[in-house]
Amino acid sequence: MSRGFTASIVAALLLGILVGYFCHRGITDAAALEQLAGYFEIVTDAFLRLIKMIIGPLVMSTLVVGIANMGAGAAVGRVGARTIGWFLFASVVSLGLGILMVIVLQPGADLALPIPPTDAASGVQLAQPGLKEFVHSLVPRSIAEALANNSILQIVVFSVFFGIALAALGERGRGLVEVIDQVAQVMLKVTAYVMWAAPPAVFAAVAATVTAEGLGILVTYGKFIGGYYIALVILWVVLVGLGAAVIGSRVRTLVSMIREPLLLAFSTASSEAAYPKTLEMLQRFGVSRRIASFVLPLGYSFNLDGSMMYCTFATLFIAQAYGIELGAGQLVILLLLLLVTSKGIAGVPRASLVVLAATLPHFGIPEAGLLLVLAVDQFLDMGRSATNVVGNSVASAVVAKWEGELAAAPPDASGLRARAPGAI
Repeated sequence: MSRGFTASIVAALLLGILVGYFCHRGITDAAALEQLAGYFEIVTDAFLRLIKMIIGPLVMSTLVVGIANMGAGAAVGRVGARTIGWFLFASVVSLGLGILMVIVLQPGADLALPIPPTDAASGVQLAQPGLKEFVHSLVPRSIAEALANNSILQIVVFSVFFGIALAALGERGRGLVEVIDQVAQVMLKVTAYVMWAAPPAVFAAVAATVTAEGLGILVTYGKFIGGYYIALVILWVVLVGLGAAVIGSRVRTLVSMIREPLLLAFSTASSEAAYPKTLEMLQRFGVSRRIASFVLPLGYSFNLDGSMMYCTFATLFIAQAYGIELGAGQLVILLLLLLVTSKGIAGVPRASLVVLAATLPHFGIPEAGLLLVLAVDQFLDMGRSATNVVGNSVASAVVAKWEGELAAAPPDASGLRARAPGAI
């Protein structure tokens, strides 16, 4: 089924481009194009709603069981420290590489745009992240509210407390652990059913974008888009190389096995859509479920490598477009600022634009510059979503290797490692 699923995703992607292209060329009325794109988006929205339906219960059940089976709180602390350490290292690499590539490629240097008035608005009303917003996104008022809003970071915080408490109960909590484990198995089965809707959703997502924007916009922003994707490819190579330094040649198998969630994230421009499939593939690769269930949700809050690179790349692209030069000291401040602000927007819609809106004023860059990237944000989001999958997959494998919980051999014939009843 694996190859068939990948083939269906690729076919849906190509068919979506083709249908969208002919719709854009054949319909001249802008209102009709927008309406048709809206009809396509209904299919994608339905799929993403199905994904959101399972994300909360899946993250909570797998993470609680994983932590409960780690045993002592010291083990949780050790895994958490290693995970956050890797995330911070990968964040610096992503942000630094983004700065380096935009300086080398100079994608905005030829635009030479006049600086707009200081009161010119971007048209994008976005709340800027700060310490208060970060704390609110971290600490749940209610687990029911966190589940209802799919606030992954809040779900993670609650699940960590709940899992540690279950572990502390020992045998008295074992029955509840097994029940929650069964809930996790049911959610994984539901995930398999939902994934059948992925190809139509991919087709609709791509068709909607191309119908509304056409392929011509890719030519207009060709240097910016091309430069960004070149930077992403280099980032992939760096992340995979860092992974190889820890897990060895098996990193090639990992890259091969995550092609399905990677394609899904790219086609739908949603890292969240790929979460269930990524979790499944990591277990098939040999990452223990308790490590994958712990690292992956944290990664979706703290390790969005593609999004972080986009923030530096887009910020400096806008600065170049307006002829604004930033010195070496300002570039260091930019990296440190984004290292902090990019950790405070977990679960925020169009999170990268939120970070950009918070960053531009610090360097005297017009906020209206957001409009320069907003037109092609969907195409860029596809790349950064796929990169987030790569970064979090490598991180999960690395932490599993450090913890001695990466299987040395390929999984059994079913794709999942055999495990004793109640084992994780």
